[in-house]
Amino acid sequence: MSSTLPSGDDDPVLTTASAARLLGVAVSTTQLWLESGALPSWKTPGGHRRVRLSAVMQLLAAKDGRAELPALPAAPADPEFKPVPACGYPQPSDERSRLAAVEATGLVDSAPEPVFDRLTRLATQVTDCPMALITLLTSRRQWFKSRIGVELAETPRDWAFCSHAIVRETPLMVEDAQRDPRFAANPLVTGDLQVRFYAGVPLRDANGHALGTLCVLDREPRRLRGREIEALQALAAIATDELRRRGT
Repeated sequence: MSSTLPSGDDDPVLTTASAARLLGVAVSTTQLWLESGALPSWKTPGGHRRVRLSAVMQLLAAKDGRAELPALPAAPADPEFKPVPACGYPQPSDERSRLAAVEATGLVDSAPEPVFDRLTRLATQVTDCPMALITLLTSRRQWFKSRIGVELAETPRDWAFCSHAIVRETPLMVEDAQRDPRFAANPLVTGDLQVRFYAGVPLRDANGHALGTLCVLDREPRRLRGREIEALQALAAIATDELRRRGT
């Protein structure tokens, strides 16, 4: 896989979405081909995949000639990064490639890092919430890369409020979990942690896969004000930049 920009001004550069449209396949499938090297590509300084039109046309020619398109990368060996077909939590449409992206960061079960701990501490301060987390979601766990006010290091995936947050494009805010049918029976609500309020912002890699969230929690019902949501989103943007550095 090339890491430098190819030459040739007569060979247009395509985004992943444009390549997928030409190939007639899903964006997630194209992303897997790009990431595995089956479709030669490179990354821009901003971390976005790009591919030459000639490479896409070669695949189209192979397809027209009834040759097979590249096989998808082999499924990960670790079951934790394999999708679970029947589960008790919502899954984004790109769950397979999302899990591969989480694995690629190498952060799950890694040691604490000050840069992430500073962000969760700031999140509690700007929202006046007693708890904050930076989460990464595997198929089995919600693992906390950083946590403030929470002793647990992880939870089962189907306990994760963040599973609901990562299927959204905008922040998720749960004002009173006891009155929300999605969470009223959740062990995080009924157990010792007694979560009543949650607000979470998805953390996405350069390909748009939601790796986890930056979230804040409280033991009392509440609602964030506009400026508090904006501050949480700003901190999430910094966390996103740090995660992307691990996935490149």
